[in-house]
Formats: sequence, C-alpha cells, structure tokens
Amino acid sequence: MRRKERYEYIMEHFRKEMPHVTTELEFGSVFQLLVATMLSAQCTDKRINLVTPALFARYPDAAAMAEADAEDIFEYIRSVSYPNAKSKHLAEMARMIVRDFAGEVPDAMSDLVKLPGVGRKTANVIQAVAYGRSAMAVDTHVFRVSHRLGLVPETADNPVKVEMELMRNIPSGDVADAHHWLLLHGRYVCTSRSPHCDKCPFSDICPKKGVVKK
Repeated sequence: MRRKERYEYIMEHFRKEMPHVTTELEFGSVFQLLVATMLSAQCTDKRINLVTPALFARYPDAAAMAEADAEDIFEYIRSVSYPNAKSKHLAEMARMIVRDFAGEVPDAMSDLVKLPGVGRKTANVIQAVAYGRSAMAVDTHVFRVSHRLGLVPETADNPVKVEMELMRNIPSGDVADAHHWLLLHGRYVCTSRSPHCDKCPFSDICPKKGVVKK
C-alpha cells in the first residue's frame, strides 16, 4: 500500500469512528489549557486532571498566577513530574502573559514559544484546541504511531520532521482532529510496550515499524 493510500485509509476510519474528539485535559479557559498542557509533559492527563482543580481554584487566570512565587505553585503540583521546573515555568509564563500580552494567551506560534516552558508541541496544542487552527502537536504517542503505521519515513527522526510530514499529507480540515486521533490510538491501542495489535483496526495494513516481536 502506498503512503498516500495508507493516509486515506487511516483518516477515513478515524473520521467515521471518532468524529468528535478533543483533549482529555480538563480546563475552563485558554490560560487553564496552557497550564494543563505544560503540566502534562511526561505526565499522564489523568494525573494532571487530579491536580488542576485546586490549582485553578487558587490561580484561575494569568493575573492571579503572576502574583505567585514558584514555591507557592509547587505546593499544588508536587505530585506531577518535574514539579520544581514546572512551577518555575508557570510563574514566569504567567508574568510574561500579564506583562507582554495584556493577560491574554497569545495565538501566534512566534509569541507562544517565547513563553517560559512552552515549546512547539504545547504551542500547537493551544493553536489547535483553543484557537481552532490547523496545527499538529507531536508528542511521544503521535511520534510513535506515525512511525509504526508507516505514515512517515525513517528519516523523520524528530518531532518537527514528523509534524511536517503529517501536515503535508493530512487534509487541513482534519489536522487538529488527527492529532487527537493518533494520540489516543497510541495511548490506548498502539502502546509503547506490548501494543494491542489484536484490537487495532489497522492491523492488516500496519507495517509495525519499531514493534518488538516477542
């Protein structure tokens, strides 16, 4: 099967089976989505959703968090991965938003990646989920699934290269959803260890690149 046909087959399945999909992170504003996404790096959405209710009750917006010290924020996020670094980034991010963006999360990629602790993946999540842009966030799940399903060549050996390949091949109207489709497929079916190939709808066409055979 040619790569173009592979894309068409996989995208058509997701359009039919998962037409309404979004992030599993819980949030009430663009700022809260940004905070939750920053916290989710190398941590599960389930864990983040346990932590953020109290955090958002105390710091509901950038103005409130900008007044906090990293040590204050740490007490709310101590159970997530890398809490020291993340609490520092959150405090600095909130202050920059208040100082440079009038308290509102910017929508331009060039502005988002200026924020402390915000990389290209997080910026793409904000653009896609909050602002409805055609943006592809490549996390570990999307990276893994894209390679295993043969959607990207082996030369796409970093997240930016995978992002560019996916953006070239996925219709623009599907891009934002496709991030969630691939992510959820990687989270629940095409898992890093012991992927559930018997439950995969693409088992017949999947080259299983990188899958360790037992």
